[in-house]
Amino acid sequence: MKFYKAALLLVLGIYAGEVKAQNADQAAPKYDQHKVFNPIFYPERGGEFRTASGAPGPKYWQNRADYKLDVTLDTAKHRVEGSTLITYTNNSPDALGFLWLQVDQNIYKEDSRAESTSNVSGGRFANKSYTKGAEIKSVYIINKGKTLKADYLITDTRMQIKLKDSLRAAGSKLQIKIEYGFDIPEYGTDRMGRQHTKNGWIYEIAQWYPRMEVYDDVTGWNTIPYLGASEFYLEYGNFDYTITAPASLVVAGSGELLNPAEVLSPTSINRLAEARKSDKTVIIKDSTDILRNNDYPKKPTLTWHFMCKNARDVAWAASKAFIWDAARINLPSGKKALAQSVYPVEAKGNNSYGRSTEYVKAAIELYSDKWFEYTYPVATNVAGIVGGMEYPGIVFCGSNNQNGGLWEVTNHEFGHNWFPMIVGSNERKYAWMDEGFNTFLNNVDTKVFNKGEYYEKPDQQKSAAYLFSPGAEAIMNTPDVIQEDFLAVAAYEKPALGLTILREQILGEERFDYAFKTYIKRWAFKHPTPWDFFHTMDNAAGEDLSWFWNEWFFTTWKVDQGIKDISYPDNDATKGAMITIVNLEEMALPVTISIKEENGKTGIVKLPAEIWQRGDTWTFPYKSTSKIAYATIDPDHNLPDVNPENNSYSGLPIPQGTTASTVIKAYLDAIGGADKLKNIRDLQTSAVGNIQGADVQLVTRYKMPDKYYQEAIVPSYNNLVVSHITLNGDSIKARQVNRDVQLDDAAKKMIKLKSRPFPELDYERINQNITLQPILRVVNNELAYEVDINIGTEIHIHNYYSQKTGLKLKQTIEGANDLTVEFGNYEGINGGIKIPFSVKTILVGQPIEFKVKETSVNSNPSNEAFK
Repeated sequence: MKFYKAALLLVLGIYAGEVKAQNADQAAPKYDQHKVFNPIFYPERGGEFRTASGAPGPKYWQNRADYKLDVTLDTAKHRVEGSTLITYTNNSPDALGFLWLQVDQNIYKEDSRAESTSNVSGGRFANKSYTKGAEIKSVYIINKGKTLKADYLITDTRMQIKLKDSLRAAGSKLQIKIEYGFDIPEYGTDRMGRQHTKNGWIYEIAQWYPRMEVYDDVTGWNTIPYLGASEFYLEYGNFDYTITAPASLVVAGSGELLNPAEVLSPTSINRLAEARKSDKTVIIKDSTDILRNNDYPKKPTLTWHFMCKNARDVAWAASKAFIWDAARINLPSGKKALAQSVYPVEAKGNNSYGRSTEYVKAAIELYSDKWFEYTYPVATNVAGIVGGMEYPGIVFCGSNNQNGGLWEVTNHEFGHNWFPMIVGSNERKYAWMDEGFNTFLNNVDTKVFNKGEYYEKPDQQKSAAYLFSPGAEAIMNTPDVIQEDFLAVAAYEKPALGLTILREQILGEERFDYAFKTYIKRWAFKHPTPWDFFHTMDNAAGEDLSWFWNEWFFTTWKVDQGIKDISYPDNDATKGAMITIVNLEEMALPVTISIKEENGKTGIVKLPAEIWQRGDTWTFPYKSTSKIAYATIDPDHNLPDVNPENNSYSGLPIPQGTTASTVIKAYLDAIGGADKLKNIRDLQTSAVGNIQGADVQLVTRYKMPDKYYQEAIVPSYNNLVVSHITLNGDSIKARQVNRDVQLDDAAKKMIKLKSRPFPELDYERINQNITLQPILRVVNNELAYEVDINIGTEIHIHNYYSQKTGLKLKQTIEGANDLTVEFGNYEGINGGIKIPFSVKTILVGQPIEFKVKETSVNSNPSNEAFK
């Protein structure tokens, strides 16, 4: 499931904080090597079911559920009715006196436990309307040739069947026949539902039949109720199912369509045959076919028959509004599969679902080549109301997605066909074992897809504020316990980054990839626990990683590495240098340091995490031949360091005669000079950034002396206004996602600070406490002056100006809510001045670069433009 952060919250200086910066000499280290490298971590021992090396044991077992499903879609009533016949095999060593099933449609009842535990203000997984849930008409047990009414009890989203005679161990079987029906909710907690389009309803149907709960060797029956945020834990089996629907509908489902000649016209069959031979997308049904409505056998209803083998679930979609296209998937073994997309005419075009099948094909082929071969005959992307949700061989993606956003959600949802469809972890307990692993896979193949068309190198230092925010929760929590505003971090982003750090900084790609593929191969179509994963990675990579699993997955410890000192033996730089680094926070990670000498020579030093076994401080020799101009920890920003301010050390004093006033004057001169800047009566910029494939448009207006306006919108979300800030005289207002925000005095001061396009003009006039730091700083491998401005006791500003050009490179504001902004690509505009056309900041904890597209100077906008 894709968790969209772009539509949650915009952080442009007043809403969410950075982690507070602190210099290495300002706080004592929190680090304790005894906590990190504690030898007693693993609670489980190997056994006959699961080995100490992380593999299934010699007597590993799991139960099996095979399904025969037959349902009818009633489009007049928006209803599904039918029956399921479950063949359940008990492979466990235990006799089972009762069985448990999931009845997930009951989440939509007004008295459901999920409804009772939903936030009063709603949320992604809250009900927007109610149904009667799963309406069970009858339940029968078929065993040993006898059919008997079942003794069953439904409790919320669970059904218990009490057996007259226990189901014996080691391979015994019985059948369960259930007749049922349910009304299709329009908004099904973002996992199913229906969407109205100009050519008809799109139905996305999931959790549509009673499903067996998992009985395993870890906890026995897994009966955690379905509350919305937590997903599923399911047994594997074969699914033979039919969907009867009005003849004008196209039905797409998990697995292979067994009766195409009965439901498709000869034209569609021929086009499908062409698509199976083509690496380019072939149209099966286009918008003109929808209007003609003559592409079907002449019957009132048609029955679509599908088979999906060795799967844990199936889902399907139906609509008369579907455009349908397809292409061939080439698998490493030489086998072929079919990539296809179905979508409404509103989503047509190469900036949207016109490229969907290309994306499906690429994702499946990349994952198959890199990790494990795709196992289903078809991969279908359905555009509809669901923002992003995965099922075996079929995914539901929001119909409003475009460009990189569509690639990202398509790539993510199909990545789930490896986690948890192939590797069947317990999603209801461990969301990170599918969402986090899958997000990691997504990042690997986005870098490769179409030569990196949508790849942007992440800046993990900037993600630290989000990963380690005050409300941070450990990864090792169930998704229903993790608060909704942190679920994206704990289930997706942090575990994915952890695997990336293992791959790139600790193990290296070759060792990591071998171990990770070993895990997939060992646990394909089985049920691993977190400990099986940890043990497999340790054993296959040949590394005791218990210290890493503990700190990254079980705690909310932070990363803060800093350079403390650079010295020279006998004060002679030609004899080399001694560099001292410090670990200020509780987490241990490897260290990478880039070094530049005054003579121009450069070098890279890599140190393993084991240096921190010796304590919080480490000194190492460096064979320099001249003084070190500067050294930088983590120069490529691969680690989420909460305090990157101490990552660089120059040791170089500022030149004699340099003052805060001379630095500020050099900056003002570099962007046009004070006189020209004072002639700017108003300024407007329009910029565009992108996060998770979604464009964010940012409009900023200034009008002297006391008017300011800033608005950020996301066009692909129906022009969602994420943030709206205005200052008009003494009136300061802010709205966030269509809600008024109450601002305290500190937040208002922050907005006032932002309301002046060139605040340096005012620094001396308003007689602030301005200090120039005596040592040169390093900003993005460039020497810079640091000028600090203190506004009372509440707000502290750190400005960094290039020693070479005078331009402002970065600003950090510490206050009630902290903010860091980087500036680059200065260009001239009207009025003879320069402004940065690149502004990097934080959007919901994720780095985003806004690029200025349009500017307007002294155009005298009306006061209406500041409302």
